[in-house]
Formats: sequence, C-alpha cells, structure tokens
Amino acid sequence: MFNKEYPTDINKKASLRHPDIVMDPNRLGAMHQTRLSFVRSLTRRMAKQQWQIKQTEWRLCEAGFGHVIYRINAHEYHYHLLIFSSEILDEERNDRVIAEKWDITFALVQGEISHELYAKLKGNVPLQEAGRNSSQVLVLARANKSVRVFEHIVDALSSGSQPNTDIIANVGYLLRTTAVYGNGKFGIADFEILKNNTDFNSSFSAQMCAVYVLRQFSIDWVHYLAKQQGGENAVTLSISLQRYLGIGNATGLGMVPYLINHPKVIDQWLSQRENAIAHVTSQPITAQKKKALAQLLNRAAVHLQQVKTIDPHQDDKNMTCSNELPSLKDELEKHSSWSSIVALSTTYSLETQEVLLTCLLEIYPEIVDQYDIGQAVDESLHLPSGLSNEDILELLNTRYHWATQIDFSKQNQQYWFWYRSKEKEEPRMGIRGEEPGHEREMPLDIARKVNQLYQALSSSALNMPISAFLLAHPHFRHITRRIWSLAQCTMGDIQINLLNKKVLPMHLLRCKLSMFGATKFDPRSDRWVRVTLFQGSPLSHELHEDEWLFPLLPQQETDIECM
Repeated sequence: MFNKEYPTDINKKASLRHPDIVMDPNRLGAMHQTRLSFVRSLTRRMAKQQWQIKQTEWRLCEAGFGHVIYRINAHEYHYHLLIFSSEILDEERNDRVIAEKWDITFALVQGEISHELYAKLKGNVPLQEAGRNSSQVLVLARANKSVRVFEHIVDALSSGSQPNTDIIANVGYLLRTTAVYGNGKFGIADFEILKNNTDFNSSFSAQMCAVYVLRQFSIDWVHYLAKQQGGENAVTLSISLQRYLGIGNATGLGMVPYLINHPKVIDQWLSQRENAIAHVTSQPITAQKKKALAQLLNRAAVHLQQVKTIDPHQDDKNMTCSNELPSLKDELEKHSSWSSIVALSTTYSLETQEVLLTCLLEIYPEIVDQYDIGQAVDESLHLPSGLSNEDILELLNTRYHWATQIDFSKQNQQYWFWYRSKEKEEPRMGIRGEEPGHEREMPLDIARKVNQLYQALSSSALNMPISAFLLAHPHFRHITRRIWSLAQCTMGDIQINLLNKKVLPMHLLRCKLSMFGATKFDPRSDRWVRVTLFQGSPLSHELHEDEWLFPLLPQQETDIECM
C-alpha cells in the first residue's frame, strides 16, 4: 500500500516534534518572532548585501502634508518608496478595512518614478482599493498615526527634550499599518514577478521592506515637525529610542483564509522552523551557549513585563511567562542536553515553552540562518491514479484523527460560518442559521470536509478505486486532492475546527504574525490584534546581522543632539 510515495512514518526524524504538538492551535497562538521570521531574514539580507536607503525627495508643507520619496539600492535592482501624507479628521482615522481615508498611503515601486508615473500614483495610491495602479508597484499600503505618542514626541523634541519613555512604552510606534498589499490586486505587480528577483524572492520580503522604510520615514517625519514647531530649540530623538520605535500593525480575520488556503506554504514555514529546532537541540551544551541563553531568557522576562495590552488574558499569559522564565533559567545548570531542557519546559506554560525555543534558535545563528522559511514552494495539489478508498482511509486515520473524531451533528461544532462582506470583501464570521451571508460561505471548513469524506469512505468498499468513488461523489474531489498532496507536508494543516463555537481565530493570527516577526501582541478582541514590527531593529544607516530579540525600553536619556 505504501509504494505510492506515501510516507509510512510521519515522524521520520525522531528529533522532530510531532504534528499533533506543533499544529495545536493553542501552541501556534503562543509563538514568537525568531531568527527565521521575515523581518529578521530581510534585515540580515540587507546588511549582508549592503543595501542603501536614501531620502531623495521631501515635499511636505510646514504641517507635514505632501509626499516623500526614499530610494532603495538593493543587491540586484533599485526601488523607490513613495509616501503620501494627508490631513484627515480624527473621526476618519479607522483601522478597519472599511476606512476610506488614512494619514499615510504608500507604494513600493520597482525602478524609477517618471513624471507620468508619479502623476498616476498621486491620483491612485491615496485611494487604495478604489484606485488602479501601475504594474511597477510591488506593494500598496496605508497607515495611521498613533496620535498620542506622535504628538507627545513632536512636542517634546520641539521643546528641546526627550519624550517620556512610559508614554512610548504604551504603544512602541508612531505609525500603524492597516493593510499591506503585495499580491497583484488593484493593478499592482503579481507576486509571480518576484519569484526570480533575488532581492524579494522570499515570502513577504517586499512588503516587509516597504514597512521597514516607512519606519524610517516615521522618525524623519517627527524630526521635521519638531523642527518646524521648535526651530533652533528642537532636538533629535535619541538613537536608542529611534531603534525602540517600530511600526505598528492592526490585523483582523483577513489573515485566516491565507493560513487555510496555502497549506504547502504553511508547511514550509513550520517544517523549516521545526528542522532548525531539531538541529539546534541536538547540539552539545557549552558554557558559552548556556550563558547566552540565560541572558536572552532574562531579557524576554523583562520584555514581557513591559508589553502593554488591554486584553486581560494576554496580560496574564505574559506575566505567567515572565514569572516562569527565571525558574526555567535556574534549571539550565541541572541539564546536560538541550533536548532535556526542552522536555522539562513542557511542565511550564505554552508561552514559556515557545520563548525557550525562540531563544535557543537565537544563540545558534551559524545553524539557524541556513533554514529559509520563505522560499517558494509548489502549491499544486495532485491525486495520482491507482489509489483505492483504503489508501485514503489509512491516510485519514494516520493524519487526520483530530478531524475525523469530531461530532459535527452537534450544533456547537458548526456554530460559525465564514464569509466575505459585500462592501470590501472583508472576511467575517456569522452565526449559522441566525445571521445573513450564509450563501457566501468560504470553504475554510477543512475539519468538516475531512470528517464528511471519512464518513463516506467508511461506508464504501475498501478496494473501490478512489476515481470511481469521486465520480459518484464529485464534491469530495478537492479535499481528497488536498489530503493526499499534503501526505508529506506534515505541518500543512492546522488542527482546528474553524466552525466550532469556542474557536479562537487569534491563535491563527498570532501564528502568521510571529512568522512575519511581530512582537508585542495586543488583542483588541478575539478577532483582531495590534502588533509591532521592526521594534529594536537596526536603523537604515546601521544595518547589521546581529540579534535584536525581545527589545527593551531604553532608560530615560539625557543626551541631546540639536537639529
């Protein structure tokens, strides 16, 4: 039976964690940024290849409205980030996709921006989804101010003093993106164009680059406004606070369909991460590595204490982890292998377990950096000829017991349906049988489809060719192709029933955001979250490959540099 390229042992490498552990949504909802995250791999690439980022146009009025252009000289090509700053009313500032005005709109453009192209972008970039852009545009995005922090920093710098770090700590950024498109929508370049572009051929690297340069603009912007307001009295923000400021991001249910609809990509991300973990934990412990790990665990504990969130559950998880990490650090001296320390960590919270793995990956850059989670994968789904019902059933029994054992006759197992709103194609959840939109339900119900296929196959002849079964039951074709194609992609399917009444979409949001490299998770509800990107990362003039994990709030500084 197993001569059809079906793996007989889904856990072939004994050092790899089992998919039942890794793909548990509760664990995915405790993940953190690692060296493998996209923001980290991008900054390493930029540093290694000595990318240059330079401001080439600054056309803002005294109030800070107008446009700015940054030139990015990368390894293979050059690009420009065109940023538009617009005056909007406070009541128009909305993080949801239904917003129609934003403080900042911007586009990452490949090559030069001619006068004709600038005119087209000026008329369309500020419109976002309502506009139509050039195929030279790789990324289209928008952002809003964190008004309180933004105004406080400008006021402080304009008066010749550094801002209050406690106010900065509450947020950690000046601008917060609400959408960063890089997928061929609205006339911009399709992602296929980047597959052979060595600058941006890793997942989401073009989007992350646009966000990184936006961070530089946010710092330049407050310096400019402080100078306009304070004249000769104005000073620049201390370098350590500049590094501490990242770019915020507000994300909702829109991330969930990607994780379900791109299982081979998710397998690439998580399998590479698991291979890196297995490689690292097989290394012999040395005093130097143990010291480095202890220092990172200490920093993580302080970082989590400094994270501000309005969500009591997330705050409790942060504090629990922060309190557990000193105890875990003390255990280091009692163990002679990393694997035994990882095994011990399972007695702690999931948050603490994942912090440990993040820190272990950090202290082995010579091993971890070779694992590229962002490389392109073949996402096609295939079902070879010659398979029988029994082949598929065995695969379901081996890999999908988490779905086949669910009783979907119970109302709470089919409580939600997922659909896209008519207005802006925004993913939403509705209560089945009570709320409108059921006719637009999205096919995210993998657990239910697997379960239905299992029930149907169980009542069919085992030796029946699967082709004959699918001829009689054509609605099972896609799910059958999916599960067979993922036979060797053990980390492709998240073990979650998205229809369950108690489902927490936040776990999936955090999984994807941690792979991006987000920090400071601040759930605003169970359906959307605010995070920070590039907090603690090197500034554009000091790019380096060193670590900047779990950034800490700088102490109040007295060093002042006049403008």
